Amino acid sequence: MRFTPTPLPGVIEIAAQPHSDDRGSFARIYCREEFAGAGIAFHPIQVSLSSNLRAHTLRGLHYQRAPQAEAKLMRCVAGRVWDVAVDRRPGPGYGAWFGVELSAERMNAVFLPEGMAHGFLTLTDGAVVQYQMDRVYVPGHAAGYRWDDPALAIDWPAQPVVIAEADLRWPDFPDG
Repeated sequence: MRFTPTPLPGVIEIAAQPHSDDRGSFARIYCREEFAGAGIAFHPIQVSLSSNLRAHTLRGLHYQRAPQAEAKLMRCVAGRVWDVAVDRRPGPGYGAWFGVELSAERMNAVFLPEGMAHGFLTLTDGAVVQYQMDRVYVPGHAAGYRWDDPALAIDWPAQPVVIAEADLRWPDFPDG
């Protein structure tokens, strides 16, 4: 695996390095020891899939409030998505965002440490996103921000077509 830091401290893009032959390819996408060697202490205990029927479906921006804050490893296992992290941690990066295209073809992922709000916009029909989290999801601690908050000024690659009512009601940053 190849680990590439992003402008947000602790947010790391991870590229699989598949081995290919006549059968296809095989790639390691998570290894505790390799993550630790890259300075990432991540021990997933829950894995979820988000299946999305249409291109330009938006999910987010979500996070878990303390004490249930979670680190996540996000990977697109079918299609393509624009994945966004917003830094909620106190300090100079507060309110900064980072976006990356995740795709099944590229086999890349992004690691989000605790303290990030997260969302994605599907770029293809049938996009499927895998979440690995280091905590069990606790609904009573779910929170979020508006995806189109002018204070964040996220540069989404397209206008969402499908978005949940709940995601439309999140407050502006940093009120969530």
